[in-house]
Amino acid sequence: MTPQQLVERAIDRSAADGCVVLVEDADQANLRWANNTATTNGVSRRRRVTVVSIVDGRAGVLTRAGVDGDSIEDLVRASEAAARAAEPAEDERPLVDGGPDTGWDEEPGATSIGVFADVAPALGEAFAAASAAGSLLFGYAEHTVSTTYLGTSTGVRRRHAQPTGSLSLNAKSAGFDRSAYVAVPSVDFRDVDLGALGADLARRLDWARRQVALPAGRYETILPPGAVADLWTYAYWLGMSGRDAAEGRSVFGRPGGGTRLGERLSGAAPVRLTVRSDPGAPGVACAPFVITQASGGADSVFDNGLPLGPTDWIADGTLTTLMTSRYTAGLTGLPVAPPVDNLVVSASTGGSGRSVAEMVAGTARGLLLNTLWYVNMVDPRTLLCTGLTRDGVYLVENGEVTGVVNNFRFNESPVELLHRVTEAGRTERCLGREFGEHFNRTAMPALRVPDFNMSSVSAAS
Repeated sequence: MTPQQLVERAIDRSAADGCVVLVEDADQANLRWANNTATTNGVSRRRRVTVVSIVDGRAGVLTRAGVDGDSIEDLVRASEAAARAAEPAEDERPLVDGGPDTGWDEEPGATSIGVFADVAPALGEAFAAASAAGSLLFGYAEHTVSTTYLGTSTGVRRRHAQPTGSLSLNAKSAGFDRSAYVAVPSVDFRDVDLGALGADLARRLDWARRQVALPAGRYETILPPGAVADLWTYAYWLGMSGRDAAEGRSVFGRPGGGTRLGERLSGAAPVRLTVRSDPGAPGVACAPFVITQASGGADSVFDNGLPLGPTDWIADGTLTTLMTSRYTAGLTGLPVAPPVDNLVVSASTGGSGRSVAEMVAGTARGLLLNTLWYVNMVDPRTLLCTGLTRDGVYLVENGEVTGVVNNFRFNESPVELLHRVTEAGRTERCLGREFGEHFNRTAMPALRVPDFNMSSVSAAS
């Protein structure tokens, strides 16, 4: 049975006051390698169906895999039973109205191992180059096309096909005493340059031949786009809730009550950043409507199918929007602004537009990070985060990388950094090391911070 037929049958069989049905078909291909040798590859397909039943203001939400035309009614009945047993839903709102969406009748998107047609031979060349240099390559590439069909008893019919790809590459010296890592996102892998990635790793391994011990302290630091993505993904997920801000539980709540909307967070800094989401943003396009299997925070199952548009969360250094569902918007008096599945940060004022290499060339003495790891929140009221550096913290002297230093634990708030950034490079598509697996669609600039807080030395490698 097609996804569209499953949606229609579930809605037809529903005896609830309202019904939302989500059918997600996901096609995935993957490729893995280790010790300069391809090891495994595979393809898989999965389907999961979510039914949301509304009964007397209660919501029953159930998700199952392996559902077909014969078992869909069982899922509908189970969802209705869950609704009758549930507490009244605080976020209850009328289901979104709407008609058929363009593309509703199209088949699910698909991928295959052929998506790696250019990657596989390039890997062979990279393996040969690494072997000749006495190093080893490890890594993984994955490509998924997930197609969601969303239908409601109020007539909404939406379809969205989302391609998501990533490739991570780790190089180690023969004695495993030096390590370097890169990762890139991709929609179709046509833009992945394995030769350039391999050359970058070889250069980083060469930088690490000289090892320098540095104490904890504040250092001028260049954060590459991937590291910036991890910090701002965390801020986006855990800091942008309008309800949390209005109730004084987040960095965007004003002492004494209310939110900081309209406040310039960048202060008098020469660089002001804009943080925004846009379903149509080139290279990071995502679903233009709400898709959610659970309520919580700024998400509400009652909002499924609600259109999404471009949203400036921070514009030119000023906080302009906080995340809300229809329910939390009504609760706080803020505009409706559900989360969007991408994030773009750019310098709206004072950015240099330089590459990381150009920023390094303009550094008298400082540190160049590679990736961040194990990022956790210390204080939600300041969004103070802690975490570790990983796979390379490089010493920059007189415009050149002169060695690798030890890893550190850091303590910083991405929001507090807004008024301390002295340079923002060009915004580019990137992948966070910590959160990229769960939030793939980010575009960020490299940032220069004159006093990034390396709070302690770490033994992490």
